[in-house]
Amino acid sequence: MEGFDPATSFGPDVARRYDDDLRGDETETVDLLAELAGGGGALEFAVGTGRIALPLAARGVQVHGIELSPDMVERLCEKPGGDDLAVTMGDMSSVQAPGRYRLVYLVFNTIYNLLTQEDQVSCFENAARHLADDGVFLIEAGVPLAWLRGNQFVDAEYVGNDEVVLDVNQYDPVTQILDENHVHLSNTGVRLGPISCRIAFPSELDLMARIAGLRLLERWGGWRREPFTRDSARHISVYGR
Repeated sequence: MEGFDPATSFGPDVARRYDDDLRGDETETVDLLAELAGGGGALEFAVGTGRIALPLAARGVQVHGIELSPDMVERLCEKPGGDDLAVTMGDMSSVQAPGRYRLVYLVFNTIYNLLTQEDQVSCFENAARHLADDGVFLIEAGVPLAWLRGNQFVDAEYVGNDEVVLDVNQYDPVTQILDENHVHLSNTGVRLGPISCRIAFPSELDLMARIAGLRLLERWGGWRREPFTRDSARHISVYGR
């Protein structure tokens, strides 16, 4: 996307609004992550504002985070318990956090924020470096065919009396990059929410895991361990040695 820089896209405006539209599945997300941590420590790649890490820590799991955006971490630290959560600043595909963990996890399509296959493979390799011998790496990601409506498409996400939200998309099948802009139109003006993602099918992520010395252990269609089927819009995939 012209003018889009992934390294600076999660700035102060995005950080301030990031938790305004929660998905509603945070409780079941934390339930499953706490179970997989099994009493050990957890490391969240792209911890952001602590939407998942803070309630997971409140469940007694020792959580560490990696985050590229200082603005997102500043928002995290403003929340109760945020100052107690250790965060290593840097790129999740390369930066080293202290220690090894029973659980490394990456949720909410964040693997797609890495815009090349090479960087996504590096992310798997970095996760493997942080895993304890019996540790697992969990990824939540959308399924491309559940998203795409062709190479260019617009979805009406919300239509109200005083506000309309459009999701404007352009997909390049060569690079697998989806350029997306959430356009908010209201009586107060126009607000844009641009993001670029490199989307990948689950099978490609499985090959990345193999390169990193990991293998697929489980795959579900949701946080309650729903079966993963051809109709699933996302997958929860768990990798281990």
